[in-house]
Amino acid sequence: MERIVIRLPRAVKRRLERAMKKTRDLHFHNRCRIVLLYARGLGCQAIAKVVGCAPATAVRVAHRFLRDGEAGLQDGRKDNGVPKVDLDLLQALAEVIGRCPEDFGYARPTWTRELLSLVLKHETQVAVSIRTLGRMLERLNARWGCPRPVVRCPISPRDKARRIRRIERLLESLPKGELAFFVDEVDIHLNPKPGRDWMLERTQKEMETPGINQKRYVAAALNAQTGEIVWVTSERKNSDMFIALVIRLRALYPRAKRIHLILDNFIIHASNKTQRALAQYGRLFALHFLPPYCPEHNRIERLWKQLHDNVTRNHRCRTIEDLMRKVHRFLMRASPFPGTKVSTAKAARKQRQTATATGARRRSA
Repeated sequence: MERIVIRLPRAVKRRLERAMKKTRDLHFHNRCRIVLLYARGLGCQAIAKVVGCAPATAVRVAHRFLRDGEAGLQDGRKDNGVPKVDLDLLQALAEVIGRCPEDFGYARPTWTRELLSLVLKHETQVAVSIRTLGRMLERLNARWGCPRPVVRCPISPRDKARRIRRIERLLESLPKGELAFFVDEVDIHLNPKPGRDWMLERTQKEMETPGINQKRYVAAALNAQTGEIVWVTSERKNSDMFIALVIRLRALYPRAKRIHLILDNFIIHASNKTQRALAQYGRLFALHFLPPYCPEHNRIERLWKQLHDNVTRNHRCRTIEDLMRKVHRFLMRASPFPGTKVSTAKAARKQRQTATATGARRRSA
């Protein structure tokens, strides 16, 4: 094969060097660099090592430059016309993903890329390949995840919004000396909860289960102002567990004028036994019930998610006692829970202290 020789006039060489410095297109930058390296007398093998491309790429760029001149270094795809994938097509794909295949007459309840391509072609009359559809999903930041099971709230949207606004007003204008807590219970199973984890190709981790499941229950209260966590444990999820939490709150906050408890509609929160126990404290405890099946408005649900992610999922504890020790350790470290005023201020203070210490070390050095 005949060796490629490129001789550049000084003006052309300077134009290519200026274009390399100004462009933000990495591919155009590399094409200009390949031509300049050929002009210096390097071969395709040496140029490929310098630029980080294949030797065939260097040869192809050189032939395009010899045939078309400086215009041959430009991206030839700019004359392809209007791109097929535009914002309208991306929006159409986003709307399709938000629905179910059964809405379009298919029996399958979940999406595949092949099925998305078929439905998108039927809805927009634009056919895209599976690979192109994959790039579209990346541009939409779509992910392959598990849906969250929910139960439709049985009360009217107006009553639901009224209850939520009442609780929000309480938290915004809480009188001095009064406290507000988000309260909920969580089940701890000795049988580990399956959770996603990194695995090597063609391998699947094994999660050993004890066989006979054992349960413990945790009732906790999250301070809406400070993020402090108060909790009790029990072998049964009954009114006695909730009453034990109330007693612990009273012992930890003896000077509180009133303690507001924001909780769900679980029966142990309003049982006759609970009402008799609360009546002993007079008006000290006030219960504020969230709308039914609305866990997203109870901040303590985020704590339970962190508990499952950090303790119970894929755990390897052989006994329920070992698992509960990990649960207690997590709850102690999680207080104050992130997102509250105190925890945010604590993080900012720690950041300032770190910056001050770093500056002091630099000055001493």
